Amino acid sequence: MTTTKRACAEDLLATGPHGRFFGVSQECFDRVWRTLTAPEGNSTTYVTMEIGADRDLYHPIKKLLQEAAAREDLPVELQPEADRFLSGPSKIPIYSGGLGVLAGDTLKSFADCHIPVAAVSLLYRRGYFSQLVDMNLGQVVWSREWKPEETPGLYLLHRPGRPTEPLTVEVDFHDRDDQPIKAVARLWMKMEVSCNLDFFVPEILLDYDLTQSPDWIRKASRQLYDSSSEVSKAIQRRLLGAGVLPVMRALGLTSKTIHLNEQHGVILVLSLISEILHRQLGDNYRQQASDQDILAAAEQAARHVVYTIHTPVKAGHDRFPHTLYHGLEHSFLRRILHLLALDEQNPAAYNFTALAMRVNRATNSVSRLHREVTRTQFPQFKERISAITNGVHHLTWISDAKAAAYDSVPELANWRLEPCLFNRAGKFLNSNKFRRSFTEAWRQDTSILITYLNGMLSRHRHQRVSTWIDPPNYLSYLREDEGRLDGQAFTFGFARRFSTYKRADLVFEDLDRLAKILLASRWPVNFIYAGKAHPADEPGKVLIKSIIDIQAELYRKTEGLARLVFVPDYDMSVAKMMVAGCHAWLNSPKRPLEASGTSGMKAAMNGIPNVSIMDGWWVEGYHDGKTGWKFGYEGPVKAEMLSEHPSELLYREDAASFYEMLPDLLGTFYHPEGFDHYLDRCLNNLILNCPIFNTHRMAAEYVERYQLLLPAEVDERMRKFRALYRSDLDD
Repeated sequence: MTTTKRACAEDLLATGPHGRFFGVSQECFDRVWRTLTAPEGNSTTYVTMEIGADRDLYHPIKKLLQEAAAREDLPVELQPEADRFLSGPSKIPIYSGGLGVLAGDTLKSFADCHIPVAAVSLLYRRGYFSQLVDMNLGQVVWSREWKPEETPGLYLLHRPGRPTEPLTVEVDFHDRDDQPIKAVARLWMKMEVSCNLDFFVPEILLDYDLTQSPDWIRKASRQLYDSSSEVSKAIQRRLLGAGVLPVMRALGLTSKTIHLNEQHGVILVLSLISEILHRQLGDNYRQQASDQDILAAAEQAARHVVYTIHTPVKAGHDRFPHTLYHGLEHSFLRRILHLLALDEQNPAAYNFTALAMRVNRATNSVSRLHREVTRTQFPQFKERISAITNGVHHLTWISDAKAAAYDSVPELANWRLEPCLFNRAGKFLNSNKFRRSFTEAWRQDTSILITYLNGMLSRHRHQRVSTWIDPPNYLSYLREDEGRLDGQAFTFGFARRFSTYKRADLVFEDLDRLAKILLASRWPVNFIYAGKAHPADEPGKVLIKSIIDIQAELYRKTEGLARLVFVPDYDMSVAKMMVAGCHAWLNSPKRPLEASGTSGMKAAMNGIPNVSIMDGWWVEGYHDGKTGWKFGYEGPVKAEMLSEHPSELLYREDAASFYEMLPDLLGTFYHPEGFDHYLDRCLNNLILNCPIFNTHRMAAEYVERYQLLLPAEVDERMRKFRALYRSDLDD
């Protein structure tokens, strides 16, 4: 780390050209802002459609304020801001799931590691959708308005020297006659502050829901992944991508590298190409530019772009009909799209993934196996595609109880700043003191999870008579004493987006066989499921309904030994309870369609073994069974294996493999002499996976792609992380 010291509660106010900010010192603010706006451009702009930024899991400012309040030494003049942080709304619902949570974790690690980055995303006043789940209807979608104005840690930026005038930027759409239609956005900023409060990453959020913007643009901007129409989807992509350069100009950001976190913001490259041609050919560049000029400008633009592709799944790649862009995009920009974004499989569509693949200086997948899948999908770019395996922000996802257990170990001193220290844990793998400490922390986490779930089930019983919602859990229809979860029972956790290739219902494919295994040894098992299906994903919603419909039959066939619970409206706080409190983290995608699977990494941070198909990160994290269990197909990557057709999802084969593995898993856990072997897998997860699958290591690999010149101490730290693990090298 640099020599800056952890901030004190008395020194948490800073003023910049665009506002007054609470959470960092003036010295820190000025130092970071100077770097982001310096002429050298030695920084990066990170573009992402969503950011998981909830404050209820991890927030170093809030933690410092709580400590200061306990000591009663908080300065009076800071009390109003402190009260907002301690008691104001904690949800910032501008994320849907894995992609956004990963973005938030990445930005936190950039801040912790002192990497000069500014992020750009959209502010959705309705966030993502909120989920009700009904026994008969399945998933029910509704919108929850939230108020950024009342949310602590979000700041509406103003024009320099004019604090009453919000800072705005304009993005041009064009009608069929190429006449401009202006969309206007206000800029909000959230600061992702380092754990020591001595560095921050600004997250700039574009808010287009203004009277100056046309109604159809305002409507499209309000909800993340608006599924009402293809037009709304295309508008959102343009609001993000075309807004990047105006944001950078308005704030003076000088980054020479722009990182596209997925292809959602790839319209940015059209702006880069246009600016290059404007400089070269003058104001008449649209008329003068030849196709060769455009392609040459695209090569120049590519030098500024780094691109991360996150999924091999077809639905994850934006494709839009050409006709849709008549009335949205200028004819010259449509010409660029025709040259660079044509879909080979559908010549009448633009393929935004193809555009992102063409215009960048570096493309990376999010795991080693995903690299091979991506090379199979895009063989023409094979030489450019490398791997940077995802990670998670360990400070966000490690539970308080586990953190206290880690603090008790001298070898792990400073683990908060150096997650690589977990590789020293082998020295105390056989320490009875630590094994007892870890086991007790695990029991605390399980108790927190089971208490929450039983409270939910109890509330659902009352909802049956007080609302129209029929609770989505069979246990809520039993008496209180019967319909409870037992914290001593082995508990599987499963939480992710409900998409068909993730096969949430795989382990229930043959209930008779599953029941036979559990009844033979009288093994009680809890299955805890959570997640949302995209509102437009009908098969995904059917999957949720199938989980609900299985519950009663599973309960009866296992004589109550197996209890399946669905947790509605899954968010980051529920996720943290689950990854810390369950006994194994279950993942059952069809190989090789799971690009990474970061939820399993969060479980590893808490010493929870994974039980997974050999897909995504688990291929790297399995370590010959030392860290968990595997099941299912694990053959080579072939183009035909990328099919998502229901008839080719390998349910029967992979479910059979799960049932073959299950007796060993449960026997190890339940047998008095076997539990020590189970605990070995838990602790090996800490030793082997925590040092690797964290966003500090991932950030170090991205820094190399960004080609940043860092202070010597920061650069040395990044080198140390990269030396520990290189995603693109196969062991």
